Amino acid sequence: MVSPEVGSVGAEQAMTANALNAVVAARIEVAPGLVILRVKPDGWDLPPFRPGQFAVLGLPAEAGRHPVADPEGDPAPKPGTLIRRSYSIASSSVEREYLEFYLTLVRSGSLTPRLFALNVGDRLWLGPKITGLFTFEQVPAGADIVMVATGTGLAPYMSQLRTALLHHPARRVAVLHGARHSWDLGYHAELATMQRLRPHLLYLPVVSRPDEEPAVWAGEVGYVQDLWVSGVLERRWGGRPGPADTHVFLCGNPAMIETMAALLAGEGFREHTPRQPGELHVERFW
Repeated sequence: MVSPEVGSVGAEQAMTANALNAVVAARIEVAPGLVILRVKPDGWDLPPFRPGQFAVLGLPAEAGRHPVADPEGDPAPKPGTLIRRSYSIASSSVEREYLEFYLTLVRSGSLTPRLFALNVGDRLWLGPKITGLFTFEQVPAGADIVMVATGTGLAPYMSQLRTALLHHPARRVAVLHGARHSWDLGYHAELATMQRLRPHLLYLPVVSRPDEEPAVWAGEVGYVQDLWVSGVLERRWGGRPGPADTHVFLCGNPAMIETMAALLAGEGFREHTPRQPGELHVERFW
């Protein structure tokens, strides 16, 4: 999940000695405009969290922007403010040393150009509260799960898979991940390895621009929702998933989410809310 900007805090709060309370422990460039950051708290312990939840990252307005980012917009953030946004956690909830985030560069944005400029050892702000409802908690133990994502919408699924994969060996899980190019498929090697080691996990990557691949792409082609419409998942599972036995999670591009939500509603899936449980779980912040 990536939220709209959640605002800034005043200089008297943001610029205290403890404001930048975390350190970049690792920086992994997946592809141009895609990066994995591991953020380690400095001098405090991470709170417990559930896979699928999100945390808040922040940097001061004075922090530098990545060279490929657009110039700062007008009005620019005021000096002395802390720019903050929410990001889904990709690391396992049993990992207590750091939080991992899978980020895409928004060249015109306020925060991601500053996050992309960070290197290992640089300091940033990590919110002490972790929250969110995009979790497996409301999924019956015997239900299959289909995770549909575009781009960095894969992040909460990585946390869920890394945490829960060993605990539900009988549950079928399908990961449908769409990107423009094969090199934009973050976590591709890890998910392929998970699929080989866990026969109940199905990983279906799809690219929308196969003609731009340097070598022939042998996988699925099109948009991620095409995997549902064309019956690819149905054929691989030997039957069409339905609301009686399957819960579907959606995270990523808003257009994909709205298209998939409409398709699934037509097949009887109900969107899950705290007041009205359903089989369709949606993370709409982007």
